Amino acid sequence: MCGIIGYTGESQVLPKLFCGLESLEYRGYDSAGVAFYETTAGMICLKAKGRVSEVKALATGYERDLGRCIDAYCGIGHTRWATHGKPSDLNSHPHCTANLSLVHNGIIENDTELRENLIRQEYRFLSETDTEVAANLIDFYYKKTGDPVRAIREAVKLIRGSYAFGIIFHEKPREIYAIRKDSPLILAAGADGNYIASDIPAVLKYTDQYYRLNEGEIAVATPESISLLREDGEMSVPKYTKITWSIDAAEKEGFPHFMLKEIHEEPRAVRDTLSSVLSSDIETFFVENEFDTINIVACGTAMHAGLIGKYMTEKLARIPVNVYIASEFRYQDPILGKRDLVILISQSGETADTVAALRLAKERGARTLAVVNVVGSTVAREADHIILTLAGPEISVASTKAYSSQIAVMYAVSIKIAKLRGKISSAEAQALLEELRGNVPAAIEEIIGQKEKIQKLAGEFLQCPSVFFIGRGLDYLLASEGSLKLKEITYIHSEAYAAGEMKHGTISLISDGTPVIALATNEALMEKTLSNVKEVKSRGAKVVLLCCKEDYEDPRTCDFIIRLPELNELYSPFTAIAVLQLLSYYTAVRRGCDVDRPRNLAKSVTVE
Repeated sequence: MCGIIGYTGESQVLPKLFCGLESLEYRGYDSAGVAFYETTAGMICLKAKGRVSEVKALATGYERDLGRCIDAYCGIGHTRWATHGKPSDLNSHPHCTANLSLVHNGIIENDTELRENLIRQEYRFLSETDTEVAANLIDFYYKKTGDPVRAIREAVKLIRGSYAFGIIFHEKPREIYAIRKDSPLILAAGADGNYIASDIPAVLKYTDQYYRLNEGEIAVATPESISLLREDGEMSVPKYTKITWSIDAAEKEGFPHFMLKEIHEEPRAVRDTLSSVLSSDIETFFVENEFDTINIVACGTAMHAGLIGKYMTEKLARIPVNVYIASEFRYQDPILGKRDLVILISQSGETADTVAALRLAKERGARTLAVVNVVGSTVAREADHIILTLAGPEISVASTKAYSSQIAVMYAVSIKIAKLRGKISSAEAQALLEELRGNVPAAIEEIIGQKEKIQKLAGEFLQCPSVFFIGRGLDYLLASEGSLKLKEITYIHSEAYAAGEMKHGTISLISDGTPVIALATNEALMEKTLSNVKEVKSRGAKVVLLCCKEDYEDPRTCDFIIRLPELNELYSPFTAIAVLQLLSYYTAVRRGCDVDRPRNLAKSVTVE
């Protein structure tokens, strides 16, 4: 959630820190800061509530006071998403003591207990944060030992929770120390120095070599090298992995927002993902690991992709599938064993609740399959098998192409399981897969070609207090994701309901002008869905209908119709969701919202 960047090397540090922080803005944040060693002034900390630009302005003001440019070659930077303490200058990172400066991503669960103990040791606290507790705790042990590594080791023994720390000890101003537990942190080697960061985009401009720090390792970055210190005292060097993204993939490339660019990339993302899955050894994994039940675990949009997976797998393979919200999975005491498969879906592969669910599943003997977009992520490394979605970097907080890639995986998996279980023939499976790979990307492109029509429709939602999405079967599952997209980037209250449930309470909220988006892409369910649509229409709702029937036209039923391309109706989620994503996008733009960085949200939820 928070963003971390650190650099030590031969170049000026502030441009590196600010570039890295701006590259991490997609993660969501409410304040920012930097700490660096200035060659004559010593350690300097600049931080503020607000955007990275606020900290840049502080640096400009500091240079004005100095009467010269800042001269610094080692520093750490941070973007904060508030968890302990409101967004404020004092609560922003870095947090500094007399001996060190520290940035942190994670949550320290026993911070109250540690704070009280440190107060008894005459430590004073300036902020409300758990991070200042960590800074003072490491400072306490540094005073006792005089050794940065020992101080860090002793401190983290007492910390319960998750953390990724970047630390500069003021007596070693050209070195950065890093350690992590349950929060991601990477190391990177550049031509003119070395880096720590919470994610690849922060270093993408400067290097294509990175290493994911393992839990328990302490990294020590100097201008010349990075060393790894294991808990047993052994020292090693990172084995770097090449970054396969191009820097262009993390740029807007002429689009006004990353979200619109990423919607345009969906056909390519789906095509590439399917090509990868269909040429993989996933069938071998299924053959070697027989299972009676499938459990899908995910959060947010990924969970909605899991619901599509449940629908398709139960329909085609006739095997029971449970879908769990990852944050609830552990607390439901799930029944798991050797004949259970747990599929974990996560764009980043670092979602804290999903990581915890994976570890619980493995403890109980279940087989685990990861569907992730990031090679080398925690979920990818720890699962028994991995399916990689080839969506490429997704920068906008609102997931679009990653979702389409995830449901592409779920379709392919459901078809393969159905074939292996003898529920469909090899020929039927081949036909379904060929249609999926051959027709779906083109159908998505056709929807994107209608974006001007969808843009005009967005004007109907600008002032409404609430929007309702309804559908049956697959359409209801799509309605849930469409509703989430609208609320997260437009700040309009939105809910999705199974169309048949409207009469059980929700219809009382319908009045003149209430927008209702109805999905009716299933021929067999269309009459029943239209009956529900007429019920809300008769109470004054303004209805937008998404359907596949070319000849359907009834002004008594709807005010607007968006016709989806002709396609096997099993695959309607791919086209319907593209409509709903574009509708949410254009509504957010018209309302003046920060489309790529909606308020209070983070791209990668790395705390529980």
